[in-house]
Amino acid sequence: MELSEQQEQADLLLAGVVRGFSLLVLGVLITLCHIYAESMQLNWLEEDRVWLRTALYIVAMLTFLVMKFVRHVSLQLNLKPSDKPAKSRYLKTIIVSMLMAGTIGLYGILMFRLGDGFNTVYIFSVLAALAMFLYRPKVEEYRVVLMSIDKQME
Repeated sequence: MELSEQQEQADLLLAGVVRGFSLLVLGVLITLCHIYAESMQLNWLEEDRVWLRTALYIVAMLTFLVMKFVRHVSLQLNLKPSDKPAKSRYLKTIIVSMLMAGTIGLYGILMFRLGDGFNTVYIFSVLAALAMFLYRPKVEEYRVVLMSIDKQME
Protein backbone atom coordinates (compact mmCIF):
# COMPACT_ATOMS: atom_id res chain seq x y z
CA MET A 1 0.00 0.00 0.00
CA GLU A 2 2.12 2.86 -1.33
CA LEU A 3 0.80 6.32 -0.53
CA SER A 4 1.30 9.28 -2.80
CA GLU A 5 3.39 12.18 -1.56
CA GLN A 6 0.23 14.26 -1.45
CA GLN A 7 -1.53 11.68 0.76
CA GLU A 8 1.48 11.50 3.09
CA GLN A 9 1.41 15.28 3.46
CA ALA A 10 -2.33 15.15 4.17
CA ASP A 11 -1.78 12.46 6.80
CA LEU A 12 0.84 14.65 8.50
CA LEU A 13 -1.33 17.77 8.43
CA LEU A 14 -2.78 17.17 11.91
CA ALA A 15 0.71 16.50 13.29
CA GLY A 16 1.79 19.83 11.82
CA VAL A 17 -1.22 21.52 13.41
CA VAL A 18 -0.20 20.08 16.78
CA ARG A 19 3.28 21.51 16.32
CA GLY A 20 1.88 24.88 15.25
CA PHE A 21 -0.45 24.95 18.23
CA SER A 22 2.47 24.20 20.55
CA LEU A 23 4.40 27.14 19.12
CA LEU A 24 1.30 29.34 19.38
CA VAL A 25 0.84 28.48 23.07
CA LEU A 26 4.48 29.34 23.68
CA GLY A 27 3.97 32.71 21.99
CA VAL A 28 0.80 33.40 23.98
CA LEU A 29 2.59 32.65 27.26
CA ILE A 30 5.39 35.07 26.36
CA THR A 31 2.81 37.73 25.45
CA LEU A 32 1.01 37.21 28.76
CA CYS A 33 4.31 37.71 30.56
CA HIS A 34 4.70 41.05 28.80
CA ILE A 35 1.13 42.15 29.52
CA TYR A 36 0.99 41.12 33.19
CA ALA A 37 4.70 41.49 34.01
CA GLU A 38 4.52 43.56 37.17
CA SER A 39 1.45 41.93 38.66
CA MET A 40 2.60 38.34 38.21
CA GLN A 41 6.16 38.47 39.54
CA LEU A 42 6.81 37.24 43.07
CA ASN A 43 10.36 38.68 43.31
CA TRP A 44 12.18 35.86 45.04
CA LEU A 45 15.71 36.56 46.19
CA GLU A 46 18.30 36.43 43.38
CA GLU A 47 20.32 33.85 45.30
CA ASP A 48 17.37 31.45 45.42
CA ARG A 49 16.50 32.00 41.76
CA VAL A 50 20.08 31.30 40.61
CA TRP A 51 19.98 27.78 42.05
CA LEU A 52 16.56 27.02 40.61
CA ARG A 53 17.42 28.54 37.22
CA THR A 54 20.60 26.47 37.02
CA ALA A 55 18.70 23.33 37.92
CA LEU A 56 16.06 24.08 35.29
CA TYR A 57 18.74 24.66 32.62
CA ILE A 58 20.13 21.23 33.46
CA VAL A 59 16.66 19.69 33.37
CA ALA A 60 16.01 21.37 30.00
CA MET A 61 19.17 19.88 28.54
CA LEU A 62 18.29 16.47 29.95
CA THR A 63 14.81 16.84 28.46
CA PHE A 64 16.40 16.93 25.00
CA LEU A 65 18.05 13.57 25.69
CA VAL A 66 14.90 12.08 27.18
CA MET A 67 12.86 13.34 24.22
CA LYS A 68 15.24 11.64 21.81
CA PHE A 69 14.95 8.38 23.74
CA VAL A 70 11.16 8.56 24.14
CA ARG A 71 10.71 9.41 20.48
CA HIS A 72 12.97 6.53 19.43
CA VAL A 73 11.04 4.08 21.60
CA SER A 74 7.72 5.46 20.40
CA LEU A 75 8.75 5.12 16.75
CA GLN A 76 9.87 1.55 17.39
CA LEU A 77 6.50 0.80 18.97
CA ASN A 78 4.83 2.33 15.90
CA LEU A 79 6.52 -0.39 13.82
CA LYS A 80 4.85 -3.19 15.81
CA PRO A 81 1.58 -4.72 14.60
CA SER A 82 -1.50 -2.83 15.78
CA ASP A 83 -5.17 -2.30 14.94
CA LYS A 84 -4.66 1.47 14.95
CA PRO A 85 -3.73 3.21 11.71
CA ALA A 86 -0.18 4.46 11.22
CA LYS A 87 -1.47 8.02 11.06
CA SER A 88 -2.87 7.97 14.61
CA ARG A 89 0.14 6.13 16.05
CA TYR A 90 2.55 8.66 14.56
CA LEU A 91 0.34 11.52 15.74
CA LYS A 92 0.69 10.27 19.33
CA THR A 93 4.46 10.33 18.93
CA ILE A 94 4.30 13.96 17.78
CA ILE A 95 1.93 14.98 20.59
CA VAL A 96 4.24 13.50 23.23
CA SER A 97 7.26 15.21 21.62
CA MET A 98 5.54 18.61 21.53
CA LEU A 99 4.33 18.31 25.13
CA MET A 100 7.83 17.52 26.32
CA ALA A 101 9.24 20.44 24.31
CA GLY A 102 6.56 22.74 25.72
CA THR A 103 7.63 21.98 29.27
CA ILE A 104 10.99 23.57 28.54
CA GLY A 105 9.22 26.83 27.70
CA LEU A 106 7.24 26.60 30.92
CA TYR A 107 10.48 26.66 32.90
CA GLY A 108 11.10 30.17 31.59
CA ILE A 109 7.59 31.28 32.54
CA LEU A 110 8.10 29.83 36.02
CA MET A 111 11.38 31.68 36.48
CA PHE A 112 9.79 34.91 35.23
CA ARG A 113 6.99 34.44 37.76
CA LEU A 114 9.59 34.03 40.49
CA GLY A 115 11.28 37.30 39.52
CA ASP A 116 13.69 36.67 36.64
CA GLY A 117 13.71 38.98 33.63
CA PHE A 118 12.49 38.47 30.10
CA ASN A 119 15.91 37.20 29.08
CA THR A 120 15.28 33.94 30.94
CA VAL A 121 11.85 33.61 29.33
CA TYR A 122 13.39 34.06 25.90
CA ILE A 123 16.22 31.58 26.50
CA PHE A 124 13.88 28.81 27.64
CA SER A 125 11.43 29.67 24.84
CA VAL A 126 14.16 29.40 22.21
CA LEU A 127 15.20 26.05 23.68
CA ALA A 128 11.56 24.88 23.52
CA ALA A 129 11.21 26.09 19.93
CA LEU A 130 14.47 24.33 19.04
CA ALA A 131 13.12 21.09 20.51
CA MET A 132 9.89 21.56 18.53
CA PHE A 133 11.97 22.01 15.39
CA LEU A 134 14.26 19.04 16.00
CA TYR A 135 11.41 16.68 16.86
CA ARG A 136 8.91 17.96 14.29
CA PRO A 137 6.78 15.63 12.17
CA LYS A 138 8.97 14.11 9.46
CA VAL A 139 7.76 12.49 6.27
CA GLU A 140 10.68 10.04 6.31
CA GLU A 141 9.72 8.73 9.76
CA TYR A 142 6.10 8.41 8.70
CA ARG A 143 7.13 6.47 5.58
CA VAL A 144 9.08 4.01 7.73
CA VAL A 145 5.96 3.42 9.85
CA LEU A 146 3.87 2.94 6.70
CA MET A 147 6.41 0.53 5.19
CA SER A 148 6.40 -1.58 8.36
CA ILE A 149 2.64 -1.94 8.02
CA ASP A 150 3.05 -2.99 4.38
CA LYS A 151 5.56 -5.67 5.43
CA GLN A 152 3.20 -6.94 8.12
CA MET A 153 0.40 -7.35 5.56
CA GLU A 154 2.57 -9.51 3.27
